[in-house]
Order: sequence, then C-alpha cells, then structure tokens
Amino acid sequence: MATRRFSDQPGFVLHTRAWSETSLLVDIFSRNQGRLRLLAKGARRPKSGQRGLLLPFQPLLFGWSGRGEMPVLTAVESDLANRHTPLCGEARLCGYYLNELLLRLLVRHDAHEGLFVEYANTLRSLVVPKWSEDILRIFEKRLLEQVGYGMCLHAEMASNRPVESHLRYCYIIGTGPQLLVNSQHQQANSISGATLLALAAEHWCDAPQRRESKQLLRRVLQYYLDGKPLRSRKVVQAVYAHRGREAVCEQPFEEG
Repeated sequence: MATRRFSDQPGFVLHTRAWSETSLLVDIFSRNQGRLRLLAKGARRPKSGQRGLLLPFQPLLFGWSGRGEMPVLTAVESDLANRHTPLCGEARLCGYYLNELLLRLLVRHDAHEGLFVEYANTLRSLVVPKWSEDILRIFEKRLLEQVGYGMCLHAEMASNRPVESHLRYCYIIGTGPQLLVNSQHQQANSISGATLLALAAEHWCDAPQRRESKQLLRRVLQYYLDGKPLRSRKVVQAVYAHRGREAVCEQPFEEG
C-alpha cells in the first residue's frame, strides 16, 4: 500500500501528550480528514520549530504522511487567513471542554466539515464571555446532530403532536419528549415545552430555560459518553462556582 501524503490541511490541535523523550502525540481536528492522531517527531526538543505551534484553539495548516492509525506530522504552520483572538481565562476553559467532547464523540478519520466550521465559529464566539453559556449549549446540540444523535424537540414521541410551551414533558433519550400529566410534573428530568422549543430555536428567553436546557444536554451527553465523566467539565464548573478568582489551567483532561 502506498504511503498517503497530505499537505496544507486546515485544522486545530485538540490535545497533545508526550511520546518518548523528544516527540509528541498530537490529536487534531482536520477540516477534510476529521479527527486523527499524528506523531510529531522531535517536537519536544527545545529548538523544535513545531513546539510553539502545536497549541490548541489556533487555526493551523498541517502536513502528514504515513499509513495506519498514526501518521507522521511533516509540517505545521499558522493559518494566518483564519486566525482569531486568542482564548484566555474562562473562554479557554470552555475551549478545553469543547475539545474533550470532540475527542470523546468523534470517530477517527471520519470527516465532519460542517462540524469543523461550527467549532471554528464557536471558538471565535467564546471571546465574548457574556454569551458563553448559550454558545456552549448551541455547540453541544449541533455536535449531537453531526454525529448522528440529533434530538427530537418539536413533537411528542407517542402522538407526534407538536410540543406546546405551556405543557411539561419527560425527554426520553433516543426517542423524544413524552407528555406528563399534572401529577408527574415534579418528577426528575421534567422539562417545560417552552425550554424544548427554545433549545430547538437556539434562543433562550430566561434563566429557567437556560438551566433546563443545560440539564437536558448534560444528561444526553452523559448517555452517549457511556456515563464517563468529562474532566474538563469539572474545571469549568469550578470556574463558574468561583467567579472572580483567577484560574490557570493547561490541558485539564487526558485522553489515551
């Protein structure tokens, strides 16, 4: 089988970890080739030109060659045409959360060009902290759609009747909303029709809608992640719980 070679491929670093004394394993999200892992030979050496480039959240152009599951990185440079404001503080922590979701939910070598565009746009939007919660909810919802786990939000599962804002429902993962009678309104995972419609429209009117949307998406993501917790989420939660404190965090998760 001939060696495959790629050059000038737009992408982002999702995660890096040491591989021997001088090299790195680099997980990237490529626009055209999807998620893949590259071996960056010599990237840990102090004088390596790649060392200062293999960082998350900045658009890069990659080159690699090889067969199998771990091609060799042959080139990396900044994608100057698509650069944006660097993430810092709370926005950076949110970015790590997005990266962990991609690492956990994307199959290697499965291209998702639409999701790549969503990810790049989300990183740009995170520089406005005021809207970070809404931005995360939208990305979570669209990520589920892109990987085949899209949520039914407009109609009740049994009757196919449209969801009504003044009613309450139980959301059955993999199926959709189920109407609750009055005596069931206080049960766990109860959610208002207004919240379901707000999530479908990606536009929230008040704090209760945002809270219920967050709880629902968390439950759905946990289901598709087989119940394994996200390490980066714990860091983000800690930041929101202690606003005003300066938080420093390098990669807050490890992916094997």
